[in-house]
Order: sequence, then C-alpha cells, then structure tokens
Amino acid sequence: MFKRIFGEHGAKNVVTLFHKPSSQASLRAHTILKQANAQSVATATEDQASSHDAQNKAERTEFELDVTEAPPTADQLKNILEYLGGPSAVGRIIEGAKDETDALRRLKADGETFKRPLVVDWNQGKAVAGDSESEILSLLKGISAEKK
Repeated sequence: MFKRIFGEHGAKNVVTLFHKPSSQASLRAHTILKQANAQSVATATEDQASSHDAQNKAERTEFELDVTEAPPTADQLKNILEYLGGPSAVGRIIEGAKDETDALRRLKADGETFKRPLVVDWNQGKAVAGDSESEILSLLKGISAEKK
C-alpha cells in the first residue's frame, strides 16, 4: 500500500499545471486534471478493500496536482524544454523565442511571454503544451507504468 500511494521514493507523483485562469484552454486543462485526480482518489477510497482491478485503475492516474499561475523558474524551463523534445520546442512555450537563451531572456523580462496551459509530470520527465485531453490523459496514464 505504501508503494502504491507514495511511489518508489516515498513521494507522490507531482503534476504541475502552469495555469492562466483567463484562458479557455487553460481552464479546460485544469478541468481535465481535476476530474482525473478526483476520480483516482474516489476510486481508490471506495475500492481499497474490494476489487484489485479498481485499484489498478485508480493507480493509473494517482498524482498530486499542483496548479500555479506563476511562470516557471529558469531551471524548470530548461527541464520543460528537454521534456518537450529539446530546443525545437522553445517557440511552443515562450512567445517569439528563437532558442533556449532567448527563451530564458524573454521569460525573465516578461513572464507573460510564457504560453499556458502547460502540464508537467516532473517524476516522469514529460510535459504537454496546450489542452489536448488525449495528450494530458496519456501523460497521466504513464504514472502507473512508472510505479510498476
């Protein structure tokens, strides 16, 4: 049970949503994440003493949701770019950026150049830019593969 809830290293998987409440896309991503998190917690609680199939389903998406309106730090941005496939992803998350150095400069000068929503699973080293439900759910399903 300890491993199922807290993973290999004693900490829950943390999924961060870089959020902008005034953005419809960001609101959609937030809703997807909240629903997935609520379902996994409810299923785990209801079925802990019964079917193992239900527990496996809950385990698939169990995570701690961290929602922030702040832009990422420079170190976080470097990791996110790596998670998204390297320097070619820079324009997808920093408006007008040409490379990582330019992205860091633009982010430092104006946090609003950072495009939201962005969902990051720090434990898996994966990220999703935008509000694609299938991509977000696929990222969450990867959490169970990491735990097994």
